Amino acid sequence: MSPASGTLGAQVAQLARRSVLRTLRQPAQVVPTILFPLFLLAVNSAGLEAATRLPGFPSDAYLDFAMAFAFMQGAIFSMINAGTDLARDVESGFLSRLALTPMRRAALLVGQLAGAMAVSLLAGMVYLLVGLIAGVTVVTGVGGVVVLFVLALLIGLAFASMGAFVGLRFGSAEAVQGFFPLFFVLLFLSSASLPRELIEQDWFRTVATWNPVSYLVEGIRSLFVIGWDAQALALGFGIAAVFAAGAIASAASALRTRVVRA
Repeated sequence: MSPASGTLGAQVAQLARRSVLRTLRQPAQVVPTILFPLFLLAVNSAGLEAATRLPGFPSDAYLDFAMAFAFMQGAIFSMINAGTDLARDVESGFLSRLALTPMRRAALLVGQLAGAMAVSLLAGMVYLLVGLIAGVTVVTGVGGVVVLFVLALLIGLAFASMGAFVGLRFGSAEAVQGFFPLFFVLLFLSSASLPRELIEQDWFRTVATWNPVSYLVEGIRSLFVIGWDAQALALGFGIAAVFAAGAIASAASALRTRVVRA
């Protein structure tokens, strides 16, 4: 069965299978998504352990505090993976050929995001497993792990959809790669390394407070360090949902422009 045949569900399944297999067959997409965040997690945990002695620091172990940083990096990599794959489909003419078939645009977008989400889920499982082996504690227990993955996948969907928009809008893998430093800077200008109330520089604290990435980080972090923090989780899920909705709408609009029926 071709991706364009069958019902919407069948089209999504076919394109999702293609996306997942293509992603898993490219170690250059999978390996950095897993290893790079773990490397920075190890470096930051060793170098910033002294921060736990600051009055008011919420954890006795910086590794627990820094776990959210790894999950956010994984989300940024999901953006790059999804955007790069779609940009390559534009460059190769795959989308132009699909425009000649009964394939539905919604199936293409959902199916293409599946590969990035599969890698995001795999990476999150590896982060958590390595963290638990290293002594990380999830204070919210098993229920917190479930909520953690729901939130992490929602954030991953938001970033992957943004990558899809960039890939469709510019049709260039290089353009997608160019957005990586921008989002990485946003992560560093958030509360990923220190709680906002402990940031001494006024400008940095102000930027971190206005930076929505801070609230995504704090939502994930609360499950490791604080416990069932309703405010942190509500802000994390709320901002991630709004971000995802906007990014999906933008990607869908860009797809309508790219896939024009003959």
